Amino acid sequence: MSTIPRKGYCIYLDTFFQGPTLSVREGEGLPCVFDTELEAQREIVDNAMTRLQEFLDGERDFDDAITVEEYVVPVTLLPDGSVVDEDGRRFTTE
Repeated sequence: MSTIPRKGYCIYLDTFFQGPTLSVREGEGLPCVFDTELEAQREIVDNAMTRLQEFLDGERDFDDAITVEEYVVPVTLLPDGSVVDEDGRRFTTE
């Protein structure tokens, strides 16, 4: 892992109790950081398409399938794998 902080993008979701939080994580529980905003946006679209297909297959209700609550936030990826957003929120492993 690099020792220099780098810029990237994470996908967030607003939760009732925690407020803004990470929506997508890597296998080890680390934040999933996308190199470009477009890559993060495409991940949101891919997840939305999956939900729509689950609705068509009868596995999810309509309102849940069409609701997209995720959004992209610029972050700084730190050498330890954690991220810090522009509001100073820091996310590490789960």
